[in-house]
Amino acid sequence: MDSRQPKGMWRNYVLFLMISFAILVANMYFNPPRPPKNQPAAGKPAEQQQADGKEAAPKEVAEKEEPGKKETAEAAKNEPEAKAEEPAKVETAKEEPVIAAAPEPAEQWLTIGSAEENSPYRMLATFTNRGAALARVELSSQRYRDLEFRGGYMGHLLMDPKQRGEGALVQVVGPGTPAAKADIKAGDLIKKINGFTVTGYESFNEAMRQTSPGQSVNVELVRDGKSMSVSVALTRRPMEVIRPENAATVPTPMKTLYSKQASPLSFLMTLKQVDKEKLPDFTEAGQPEEDKGDWPRPKLSEELKGVHLRDGTWEVVSHTESEVIFQRVVPRWGLEVRKIFRLVEVPKAKIEDPDYKAYHLVVNVEIRNRGKQAHKVAYQLDGPNGLPVEGYWYASKIGRSWGAVGLRDMVVSLNRGTPALIGAPAIAEGNVKPPYQGDPVTFIGVDAQYFSAVMIPQKKQPEEILFAESEPLRVGPVNADWLTLTNTTFRVTSETHELKPEESVDQGFLVFAGPKRPPLLAQYGLGDVVVYGWFWWVAEPMLTVLHTFYAVFRNYGIAIILLTVLVRGCMFPLSIKQAAGAVKMQQIQPELKKLQEKYKGDLEGRNRAQRELFRKHNYNPASGCLVMFLQLPIFIGLYRSLMVDVELRQAPLFSEAIRWCSNLAAPDMFLNWQSFMPAFITSGHGMFGLGPYLNLLPILTIVLFIGQQKMLMPPPADDQAAMQQRIMKYMMVFMGILFFKVASGLCLYFIASSLWSLAERQFLPKATPVVPDADKPAAEGAVARGKTLASKLLPGGSNGDTPAERRKKRPRPKR
Repeated sequence: MDSRQPKGMWRNYVLFLMISFAILVANMYFNPPRPPKNQPAAGKPAEQQQADGKEAAPKEVAEKEEPGKKETAEAAKNEPEAKAEEPAKVETAKEEPVIAAAPEPAEQWLTIGSAEENSPYRMLATFTNRGAALARVELSSQRYRDLEFRGGYMGHLLMDPKQRGEGALVQVVGPGTPAAKADIKAGDLIKKINGFTVTGYESFNEAMRQTSPGQSVNVELVRDGKSMSVSVALTRRPMEVIRPENAATVPTPMKTLYSKQASPLSFLMTLKQVDKEKLPDFTEAGQPEEDKGDWPRPKLSEELKGVHLRDGTWEVVSHTESEVIFQRVVPRWGLEVRKIFRLVEVPKAKIEDPDYKAYHLVVNVEIRNRGKQAHKVAYQLDGPNGLPVEGYWYASKIGRSWGAVGLRDMVVSLNRGTPALIGAPAIAEGNVKPPYQGDPVTFIGVDAQYFSAVMIPQKKQPEEILFAESEPLRVGPVNADWLTLTNTTFRVTSETHELKPEESVDQGFLVFAGPKRPPLLAQYGLGDVVVYGWFWWVAEPMLTVLHTFYAVFRNYGIAIILLTVLVRGCMFPLSIKQAAGAVKMQQIQPELKKLQEKYKGDLEGRNRAQRELFRKHNYNPASGCLVMFLQLPIFIGLYRSLMVDVELRQAPLFSEAIRWCSNLAAPDMFLNWQSFMPAFITSGHGMFGLGPYLNLLPILTIVLFIGQQKMLMPPPADDQAAMQQRIMKYMMVFMGILFFKVASGLCLYFIASSLWSLAERQFLPKATPVVPDADKPAAEGAVARGKTLASKLLPGGSNGDTPAERRKKRPRPKR
């Protein structure tokens, strides 16, 4: 807009900014109201599962040695609650087991797959036989690396966070990791890493923080009583789609809550029902308002008497590089339970194909009746948890509705319908509906910002019902200020199956655990998991253009700049019309001044006269802001794209080797200022929680906006104009706070667009300023000069008249 535009034009500009930022605030900070008091909770937290059987608490040891006393003690302790909530149980204390109990196996850690990028596997999965649980899934592609941890990666060798002693005992070494390549083995005792003394889990992690990717470190260890040292070439830590959640792995706001406990691992199961004995429904128990947040709650991990499938150690029946089979017998009923995990190999010809269908685990649950009597059996299975919450202080996940979403939400599709999203804040507060019942589950899982872990039942017919119930589940503590960080999963309860002797039920699932790439998700039937929101019609074409530019220039920073040039180039004709409108406004400026004097005390009459004047000269006051309003959906669409498209995650402006602008989907993170800034600013919580880093690109963006404002806005002609300029200054401060945590790619777009606007003004003709003079000939001369300028701006030498007016002025031929 021209510097001599009247205050009405600037009112439109202010209105545009207010609408823009209202939409941005709604996208970034909208949260639903808290649930009403005394509302029953559908999700309760999980009981801590011990990671290391060798360091079990005394209570757990007593339970293993005398399992009968466990139920007696708990029943005595919780007698009122048991009477009110639990159905009566059949007395079976004196029953003889159908099958003799086998000795408890020792705890083991096992892996399948590989962390090597060019291996035939897309992931490295780590398991424990305690509960036959999945502990961690690491992606092998270099495209998906951990963005938070900047130290070197040797491999996740220690699994027990409580491990301390004279060195760190290596519990598992995954194929393809730097430790495996250096011939470090399970059972080795690591003493030092580059001279740093290692005494356990925490000191090992601290030693790794002091290293960097690409560095070779000297590891001193003891093997079979002999001291030795090896050199390990470190790499960047892989992206962990699933991982154990404890004090060492959670973000800063959650560390205190996790200081004495950890979340359970993934895919734990137990028997929901055997004959007439049945676990109480989780949602029927209710939860008083004052008990919300009290974690762990024992009912989440409760099991039938004599069933220790969640906390017991399973027998490892078979273990290969791509498959592991766990088995455990329930002696009381003679039931043999198996869990099988298998990875799909990628053919050599498809290793370079990022969308080959191999980002999944094949999971089978089998229950066989080894006894001599028939039994009615149902099982319950918990899903994956511990998905990433990277960038928790700036990340913004998108849902299908205005309901608040977290960074780890439950997503479920019933009967092949559009998936529903249950946000982590709602799950944390128990503000969820009763379990889904009676509908065939197409898929159910946990959805993070750029990655998902989704279980897809393998059914003979799509309408087949495998689960009697499915529901969201909270498996971690809750920070009331950070509900979005709550660790969530789901729980499914199978239909009841009647098993005659030697009969079995075997159900299979695909568990997708990978990036949210639309072509990849489409192969699993998960295309609807990617959500762009209301501006999908802008975001999707924009991403196509961005990816096209990236395919040519191999840099998303350049691609965003070229997108800006393309958008502003397409709007260049509108910019010319905008300048012509400014000239026409200059033409009628003397008449506007007269109207203001004539109707000085009559606001309604003045507005009516101005509208008549605008109609007479065919001028639309809103046309000056058309270019800015057209950019609004592009701005929102690009914002949504950066928050959704996994290809823009980890895309650097210059290089990943430096922290600054190493991820265009995140703030540029120029300087860590936590050491000298107040905690309420560095926390990242709330509007004034700017985060732990000083960001330069948002500051540059605001500086350019202020520069444009000073160049384009004339000195105030009256008090109203002065007030408008003050409002604009306040808006710029508010805008700077909002922009401080937005993605650096979005700032790059605004910087490029602002520079384009400044350059555009230099090439467009300048309007002749109007000299305020009541003399009529002078005013007519200004109008004449304005028409001359308009003839230069508009095609065909037009002075801004409509086509009908130009036809009237056209000379007619003589007859």
